[in-house]
Amino acid sequence: MKKFIKLFWNTVRRPSVHISLGVLTLGGFVAGVIFWGGFNTALEVTNTEQFCISCHEMENNVYQELQETIHWSNRSGVRATCPDCHVPHNWTNKIARKMQASKEVWGKVFGTIDTREKFLDKRLELAQHEWARFAANGSLECRNCHDYNSMDWDRMSDKAKRFMKPAAERDQSCLDCHKGIAHHLPDTMVFKDPALDQLEQRASNLKVKEGEQYYAVKAVTLYLDEALTQEAGELEAAAPVELVKHKGDAVQLAIPSWRKTRGFGRVWYEDFGMNIPNMVLDKEVAQNEAHVTVTAPAKEDAMTGLPWEPVTISLWTQAGSLLPDADDLWGYARDTYRSGCSVCHSQPAEGHFDANTWPGMFAGMVGFTNMDADTQALVLKYLQKHSSDYATAH
Repeated sequence: MKKFIKLFWNTVRRPSVHISLGVLTLGGFVAGVIFWGGFNTALEVTNTEQFCISCHEMENNVYQELQETIHWSNRSGVRATCPDCHVPHNWTNKIARKMQASKEVWGKVFGTIDTREKFLDKRLELAQHEWARFAANGSLECRNCHDYNSMDWDRMSDKAKRFMKPAAERDQSCLDCHKGIAHHLPDTMVFKDPALDQLEQRASNLKVKEGEQYYAVKAVTLYLDEALTQEAGELEAAAPVELVKHKGDAVQLAIPSWRKTRGFGRVWYEDFGMNIPNMVLDKEVAQNEAHVTVTAPAKEDAMTGLPWEPVTISLWTQAGSLLPDADDLWGYARDTYRSGCSVCHSQPAEGHFDANTWPGMFAGMVGFTNMDADTQALVLKYLQKHSSDYATAH
């Protein structure tokens, strides 16, 4: 072998005396074409669904689950296959993903997940790897098919619009809210919220009184009119309101808040200098003086230098979403935070951060839970209202 290697090296390192440069160049070109063609052909073969499910770990687990979802069968006839979601479409990231997948081949060869039990034990870790990748690229694979700019908002339900529009404005990653949409979630992350259902049922059966203060159990759509036909914005979960009038299935609410005097003033906040949203108004409503009442002169927030002014507005919403005691909401949110956010590690104490720091900290954690959007909003509000800024009040 040593002699063969030495002979080969001596041959290739010396200029050829028998073959012309043109033949060598042509031979190198042909060899390059064959190599490149073979490489890309092999790459494409590994990018097929048949290749992905050729090992029983995939075929007997996640592939079976995919067939139960709308990504497998739907009225439009569009089907997502394994590589559509799990292999980046651009060449550089695709190669990087293939190199990363070599670890999965190692697991296959050595039987790391060769039984259903082993797969379930590793499911959370495998899922977190994919969620992290989607978080890093903004769910690019999802958005090859689902584009915010192509969505028909008029055909969406009110609830879908309530969550999708803010997500579109923030260019939010799809997996922030849609984990488990194509495969089952890890058992430890299957979040059931019967407690929130009970709160909503209590709210739907509550006899509200005019002049009393209430708190929204979840985000609700606000309207300018009693008939609930002219949308004005969205009231956030746990926002404090005063009931002005109750007529049939509609209630009129007074919503005192604070807003920054810069920009369109669409987002209204619960307290001066605190980024704790009470509601998000449509731009036309937020800028219409006929609807908005400024109750005192603006004052400057020393921390940011931004002027804030106290404002109020009266709007209508559907009855059945209000509770009189915020502690009921905080109890549910506290239990959810302490159970849902301790899956991966010990969660920070509520008073560890101030109200304006919590949104960023919570955004970094909530991606590893399966809280639905209503629950996320309520838990974040709980954390902000029990932050270091409010420590003495609780």
